[in-house]
Amino acid sequence: MKRGILCLLFVLIGSSSHIQATKDYLPIKRESALDVFNACGLSKYMQFSIFQKAFKGITTFKPKKSIIAICDFTVSSDKKRFYLIDLEHKKLLANTLVAHGKNSGALIAKYFSNTPESYKSSKGFFNIGSQIISPKHGIALLLEGLERGINDNAKKREIIIHGADYVSESFIQKYGRLGRSFGCPALPQDVVNTIAPLVADGGLLYIHTQ
Repeated sequence: MKRGILCLLFVLIGSSSHIQATKDYLPIKRESALDVFNACGLSKYMQFSIFQKAFKGITTFKPKKSIIAICDFTVSSDKKRFYLIDLEHKKLLANTLVAHGKNSGALIAKYFSNTPESYKSSKGFFNIGSQIISPKHGIALLLEGLERGINDNAKKREIIIHGADYVSESFIQKYGRLGRSFGCPALPQDVVNTIAPLVADGGLLYIHTQ
């Protein structure tokens, strides 16, 4: 796709997410975190302090795309705690469910690890890499942990963004929470299939914890 030529419009009807149109990303202008937070209308979704930390990662890690995904793992898994934000065009592209690792906790993620086979989620900033086809999960996104000692074993642990049938409103209604992964931030399957082309090869992921 050539930059600035084509916009892709994705509409998910009856799913747990909300996704709007976007296009290839350009470096964001020098604006304050508060300006972008207000322009995106994020006050009804998250605390400004969380977005401020995520926004700082753009300056620190300089991702190729001005798009950021935020997982707020201070919120229980029966709530929509995953956000995809287009910083260049100031749009909230998605707000949906996301699962944490099975050993991080039941309803709320309390324990985090960078250790292989811990089955815990890792925290911090990740580069969103290539779109792949996982033999188990289908369309998925590679993750590279950007913080030494905190999440830099993500590739070794095979931590990816993938879809799962246990990430759904029906699972919550049955069990009171989402199912849990082996440490991956798992999303509803239809959401992964839709957002993968938008965030692959240069988006930034921030997993927020207490």
